[in-house]
Amino acid sequence: MKFFLDTAEIDKIRWAADLGIIEGVTTNPSLIAQTGRKFEDVIKKITTIIDGPISAEVVSMDAEGMIKEARKISSIHPNIVIKIPMIAEGLKAVRILEEEKIKTNVTLVFSVNQALFSAKAGATYISTFIGRIDDSGHDGMQLVRDVMTVLNNYHFSSELIVASIRHPLHVKYAAEAGAHIATVPPQVLEEMFVHSLTDVGLKTFLEDWKRVSLK
Repeated sequence: MKFFLDTAEIDKIRWAADLGIIEGVTTNPSLIAQTGRKFEDVIKKITTIIDGPISAEVVSMDAEGMIKEARKISSIHPNIVIKIPMIAEGLKAVRILEEEKIKTNVTLVFSVNQALFSAKAGATYISTFIGRIDDSGHDGMQLVRDVMTVLNNYHFSSELIVASIRHPLHVKYAAEAGAHIATVPPQVLEEMFVHSLTDVGLKTFLEDWKRVSLK
């Protein structure tokens, strides 16, 4: 399973890149707004840090506007992936962009049917928002399992991104379900390194070493 970082914070992206386990970045208008910087400046900076897919979202709600934005944004760097909302106009845009060899990430997917439509339209990536599904009282990971079954049944080339990840268990379950990608917030990525037994074991080793080294 590939790991993307879900943030627009340059320092966090640089930290994750140094770890050597991040293969891409996903952003959205809200994440970029939080940086207080211009959209294009943020995206350009990310391309200098991560050599992999970088998702940047359009804001138009009609296919013509989305395509126009997508062409402009994708010209920033070859690694740019255009995030398109899961609406009828969005899928119209995805089909055209796919023909133009512009990669797309259909976002805000909450059902198998939406994922199926996205794959048939030619989406490069499909983003399922499992945390938000859990918040609504349903099982987000079941959606991941169901979507993976459909993608595998028909050999679609679209890759599933598990998004809206809230905690390390979401990552574990996504990996068990065979998801292609997990896009993880920096805080969750940090939490994934932590285990109480690791801390206890390390403390014991260091204390034992002190006793041995003093002899």
